[in-house]
Parts: sequence; structure tokens; C-alpha cells
Amino acid sequence: MSALVCGVDEAGRGPLCGPVVAAAVILDPARPIAGLADSKKLTERARERLAPLIREHALAWAVAEASVEEIDRLNILHATMLAMRRAVEALKVAPAEVLVDGNRCPTVPYPVRAIVKGDALEPAISAASILAKTARDAAMRELDALYPQYGLAAHKGYPTAAHLAALRQYGVADFHRRSFAPVRQLID
Repeated sequence: MSALVCGVDEAGRGPLCGPVVAAAVILDPARPIAGLADSKKLTERARERLAPLIREHALAWAVAEASVEEIDRLNILHATMLAMRRAVEALKVAPAEVLVDGNRCPTVPYPVRAIVKGDALEPAISAASILAKTARDAAMRELDALYPQYGLAAHKGYPTAAHLAALRQYGVADFHRRSFAPVRQLID
């Protein structure tokens, strides 16, 4: 059997609210999944179709997050690394190598390598990208059900004109990242 490679990616670094979510996936070479690609290049429908296939066919997968409080305390980069580390440590199978999308690596107990644009180059990173994005989108839909005035289901917490207008009209909620400039400016 070939060495087990774990792909890691995150979703939600740019939004003004909610957790940053990371996923770690070890694909099964004997059960390839057609259609894997960078989650940002796939439609929401394609991601939602692929996510259960990934969970079903992968040798191991885990999704983890860093909270809004952790993001505000640590900063978004360190919170992202924390979420990635949590995802890798939650795997039920130990990888031989961890491949991370981007140019920074979290501290994990395995050999780790960063790959710029890895979500487009490495199927395990693509799979992690899809799981992280679908998990975060689901969390935003749940928040939207509780706080529909912010429109989170539509913009997923990103700083769109609609989100910024809702922030000005309804104020900053507990799930907003106070360390992010557009939110901090409203508090000040």
C-alpha cells in the first residue's frame, strides 16, 4: 500500500463572523472520487454532492474549527493553524505526510508540507477544501435561521455591501469577529 497522504485546507478566513473551519482528509487510493477540485471553483450544488462521497469513501476525515473568540484572541492566521492542527489530530488514521493548502504549515506530529494552490493540485487537499467549505456554509445557514436580519445564508459572513449594511442597522452580534476592521470600527 502506498504511503497515506493527508490533505488539509480551511474555509472562512475572510468573513466577518463565525468560526474558521479546517478539514483533514486521507483519500482511499482504491476508491477514487470523480470531480474533486478546489471548492471555490465548484458550485455549491457540486460541493454538497461531493461532501458525502468524500466522507463515505475516504480512509479517514475530520473537520475542526477555531471559534470567533479564538480568532479575536490569536488572530486569523494562528486560529487557522489551530483549526488545521485540530483536524489532523482528530483523524482516526495516522498519515505518513500532511499536505496543506497555502504557504504555511500548522504544527502537527507528522511530516508536513505546504503547497501553494494545493487545493487545485492535490486531490486530498481538494477533498479537505470541500469538507471545510460545506461545514462552514452549513454553520452559516444555522446562524441565518437564528439571525435572518444579517443575511448570512446568502453571503456566508463575507464583508459584502449587504452584510455591512446589516451590521450598521442591527449592530454587532456575538458571532462577529471583533478583531476584524469593519466590525471593530462599528464598535469604536
